[in-house]
Amino acid sequence: MGMPITIEIAEKGSDQKNGAQAHAAAIEKVFAHFAHVDEKFSTYKDTSEITAINKKKIARENWSEEMELVFALAEEAKTTTGGHFDIQRPDGSYDPSGLVKGWALWNAAQLLTKEGFENFYVDAGGDIQPHGMNNEGRPWAIGIKNPWSQNENIKVVYAKNGEGVATSGTYIRGEHIYNPHTGKAANEITSLTVIGPNIYEADLFATAAFAMGKDAIKFIESLPGFEGYMIDNDKLATMTTGFEKYTNEN
Repeated sequence: MGMPITIEIAEKGSDQKNGAQAHAAAIEKVFAHFAHVDEKFSTYKDTSEITAINKKKIARENWSEEMELVFALAEEAKTTTGGHFDIQRPDGSYDPSGLVKGWALWNAAQLLTKEGFENFYVDAGGDIQPHGMNNEGRPWAIGIKNPWSQNENIKVVYAKNGEGVATSGTYIRGEHIYNPHTGKAANEITSLTVIGPNIYEADLFATAAFAMGKDAIKFIESLPGFEGYMIDNDKLATMTTGFEKYTNEN
């Protein structure tokens, strides 16, 4: 998927050997899931379904159910964000990457839950879906990096109820998020972290809000069940009214 993916399962089986085997088997399934998603939705692969759609090699009636679902979710997201989330490029082609990553992460977490695990986290490129507790029986601690000194965390948040934590920014990949209304790169802010009910929604709204520039934090504030932490280009941080509750472990 063009980014590092990390999975940690905190639970230990009653039999250490069998427990390790169960962990390895579950993690193998999760990575197979990510590989499947990549093969279907990557705009960088000539063999993917989305590439075939963009090249008009597949008629709409022959799209896979997964593709239909992603496009339906994208249309819903476009409406919810006032058009700030749009998978259609100016040239008419489609790039659902901004939605698919969070969706794939959420599905990976669901897979681990179905396998019987309650304590784990899945991290794809800094977007994290934690669940349960860590090896010490404490909530998962998630650092928000300082964009100008990435060995330093400027905040640590604790997602205690299965919330997802997603960060959009320009400090690693450069300008890669565009405002669909202007066609220009979104560069008014440097970093935006969103905590939401799950990683799919957190990632989706982090991307869309980032495209809004300095209005991003107002948009996140307006969403019930979401909190955000924004850093602008002047190194000024702004947070939503309920964000601080996530900085306390208890």
